[in-house]
Amino acid sequence: MQRWRGYDAAPGGWGRSVVTIGVFDGVHRGHQATIRHAVTRARELGVQSVVLTFDPHPAEVVRPGSHPAVLTESARKAELIEELGVDVLCVVPFTPEFSRLPAEAFVHDVLVENLHATRVVVGNNFRFGHRAAGDVALLERLGATFGFSVEGGPLVAEEGTVFSSTYIRSCVDAGDVGAAAAALGRPHRVEGVVVRGDQRGRELGFPTANLLCHRYAAIPADGVYAARLVRRGRREPLLAAVSVGTNPTFSGRERRVEAYALDFDGDLYGERLALDFVAHLRGQIRYDSIEPLIAQMHQDVERTRKALA
Repeated sequence: MQRWRGYDAAPGGWGRSVVTIGVFDGVHRGHQATIRHAVTRARELGVQSVVLTFDPHPAEVVRPGSHPAVLTESARKAELIEELGVDVLCVVPFTPEFSRLPAEAFVHDVLVENLHATRVVVGNNFRFGHRAAGDVALLERLGATFGFSVEGGPLVAEEGTVFSSTYIRSCVDAGDVGAAAAALGRPHRVEGVVVRGDQRGRELGFPTANLLCHRYAAIPADGVYAARLVRRGRREPLLAAVSVGTNPTFSGRERRVEAYALDFDGDLYGERLALDFVAHLRGQIRYDSIEPLIAQMHQDVERTRKALA
């Protein structure tokens, strides 16, 4: 898959393409359906498939301080999109100037002049241009003028629940990682670099990897979870019991993500890890002494093994 920074990165002699457009945070089942459809259409037409996305999230530019929790970091999003068979991932820097581009100019400058779209595939709720003034109906009218067709696909739903990034964020925020996984089509992932913590877990017999995560990362609700710990360059993930929260037994105030890797004796400091959250085991509990906490941690480990068996 080719990766472009900006739509003007299209090479000279670039031919026609099928384009799909969106933020695609999460690359959830709805996004996957749209992207796969674009890839299929491109192959049928014998042209290139292009995913057009944006960085940073448009909300942060249009309404500073309103950046939603990020379900997939940029590198992970690119990996997931590549797995769908896309030919080109085009990441457009979403600047204040770009946000003011009228809908008609967006179509002319981006889709026609640079990407040479012959077909555009989007969801039925797609909006574009300054103040999100453009919709699928306007895109179809402009397509008739500029010579491309438009396919607006239905949103993907199951049992009345529409899969959207907003819905998945609400699941993660509530700690319902099972529902989030059902909508994503895979477990929700949190990534971070292992940094030194208080070393308290090691003193208790459960050394943990303390993850420093992206400032906007979608972190599950406080509690204990069963997760798979993925290390770069290692094919087999480790089983992990993960604590999210402030360590109330020790009057902690800083919210942390700490992973205890089962059956592992090694040094993870400085490594960039990924945690795939599979099951919520329990909420956070404040204990009056160390002994019941240690007993609970042994139970957490056994429940983790069962959840990930």
